[in-house]
Amino acid sequence: MAAIWVNSKVISSDQSQVLLVRLKNPMNRYRELLRLPHVKTLVLSAFPSRMAYGMVGLSIFFKTIHETNSIPVAGLAIGLNSLSGSFTSGIRGSIIDKYGQKWPIRIFVPAYVSMLLLLNLAHTSKSILVLAFILGFTAPPINLSVRPIWKSIVPADVLRTAYALDTSVINASMVIGPILATTFALSSHPSSALILCAALMLTGGLALNFNKAVSRWVPEKKDQGSQPLWRHPAMLLLMFEGCFIGFGWGAFNVGVPAFATLQHVPHRTAWILSAMGIANIIGGLLGGLVSRRSSPLKALLFTYSFWFLVSLPLAFTRPDWTMALVGVFIGLCGGAIQVFYWEVMEAVRPRGSATASMGWLWTVEGSLMALGSAAGGWISKAFSPQVCLGITTISIGCGLTILTIGRDRLSAARSIPTKKEDLLAMEDNASPNQ
Repeated sequence: MAAIWVNSKVISSDQSQVLLVRLKNPMNRYRELLRLPHVKTLVLSAFPSRMAYGMVGLSIFFKTIHETNSIPVAGLAIGLNSLSGSFTSGIRGSIIDKYGQKWPIRIFVPAYVSMLLLLNLAHTSKSILVLAFILGFTAPPINLSVRPIWKSIVPADVLRTAYALDTSVINASMVIGPILATTFALSSHPSSALILCAALMLTGGLALNFNKAVSRWVPEKKDQGSQPLWRHPAMLLLMFEGCFIGFGWGAFNVGVPAFATLQHVPHRTAWILSAMGIANIIGGLLGGLVSRRSSPLKALLFTYSFWFLVSLPLAFTRPDWTMALVGVFIGLCGGAIQVFYWEVMEAVRPRGSATASMGWLWTVEGSLMALGSAAGGWISKAFSPQVCLGITTISIGCGLTILTIGRDRLSAARSIPTKKEDLLAMEDNASPNQ
């Protein structure tokens, strides 16, 4: 009887087929996924650092407001931090694809923690802006490190569910993070927000450094003669789409807290973003239950269309139940889109660029997000935060148009794997040589 490797254990082909049959039942998918080796430890190890990332934006925003009482400066601080972090993301991804994951984590985590503590000691606009900018350069590649590991520790037929779980964990951190950041920043000890952020990053970095799945991960070998990412047609299309989405969400990230602050209800920021974040979690989990008989590209475009439609009322909301309600629907669609988006990227990217592909996409999207955040502070002050929210809706519409017109470049994501291909992929992904 033939045998294959799955998660460092030898199982028979018959056992593999039984696993695939069990995973066809949507109610079993997350239960079976969590039973696999390394899954729980990988999720738990990365969560503290991800929560720190969920906190850092609002922690910087309220730190700047506390010291300068200026919304434009606060928006600029977030923008500079995002710009420097995203600008070097592609470089960090390329380094991980070439050398592995452990030593980048060992270098970036202590540097990031140190910069957070220095930023907490700053009191002038100039020092806050400079330190926020430098902080971004030291951002540890946590999500870049975790995302490629799933393909090496879970069977191919459960990979969509694994991506959904990973996406939902990130979104959960985006729910808890803003609540913690707002609560601590607006407390009698506002400096505790950035201190907690530093402690969480240090905890997560140490946990990942000792995680077996991280230490055993080996980068893919590149195909000879493969195109660079910046010349690859499919990746260029995704980068173009990311320009609009990045700018739109940058404006959103400043527009919401700015609107709440101008309405003298800054505490509502966390609850509005949390409602949206909870919906993101649910949407991501629902995306993981979509049958693999639906191709990643078809699922992405279908969900993207609904994402645009539910975002149309956003500019007409206020920082109350209306914004929270629209945010819930946006979150449901957005959570599912993240799952299908990573599947599409995985299908179209060149071999040997598992981490670099994500890194360079984030370099483009994150850089435009930084510009959107910086512009959002000025727009909120000069015009209205509702203009920022309208920019978000327009950006989603532009992203949908780009992917729809250029969908032929993403044709590799149209295929639906057969049962035989799933078994072969399980064998490839869990090869003992990896």
